[in-house]
Amino acid sequence: MAAEERPKSPPAGASGIARPPRSRLDQPKRPRRRLLPDYDPEAFGRFSERIARFLGTGRFIVWMTLVIIVWVLWNVFAPVHLRFDQYPFIFLTLMLSLQASYAAPLILLAQNRQDDRDRVTHEQDRKQNERSIADTEYLTREIASLRMGLGEVATRDWIRSELEDLARDLDDRLPLAPAERDEDR
Repeated sequence: MAAEERPKSPPAGASGIARPPRSRLDQPKRPRRRLLPDYDPEAFGRFSERIARFLGTGRFIVWMTLVIIVWVLWNVFAPVHLRFDQYPFIFLTLMLSLQASYAAPLILLAQNRQDDRDRVTHEQDRKQNERSIADTEYLTREIASLRMGLGEVATRDWIRSELEDLARDLDDRLPLAPAERDEDR
């Protein structure tokens, strides 16, 4: 009973210093807290591709032009107390710079993702072309070996021509009697 009452202490190393308990290797580690928020890079990449795709359309140009025209007209013709950006349009310039500063990296991210997809596609195409070339070379060798084998095989036309030549030779060698020749006619 005395052994059960004694509190268990962590195992000590050769130096007698207590070590922290080991984590089990057959179980996943507990997730650590992170300072930055967790996000899905694929979802962010798809989002950036949608934005980049939209930025490259005529619809975006039309909407951007309309927003800028409305902005300028409002700040020129609206009553003074309702204007929020006076003539040099500093705030408009700031907003356009902000839009460009976000658009450029998103477009680059979308291009990088497209480059990665293109690289994978080109690699698969290259492997498929290598397989096709290997198959074509194999079939070419097989056809060449069949042609060589057929060169040694007697074909029907070759046998017919040989028999006709033999028949002509026999006709030329065997002189027929003049009476037999007349009867055949």
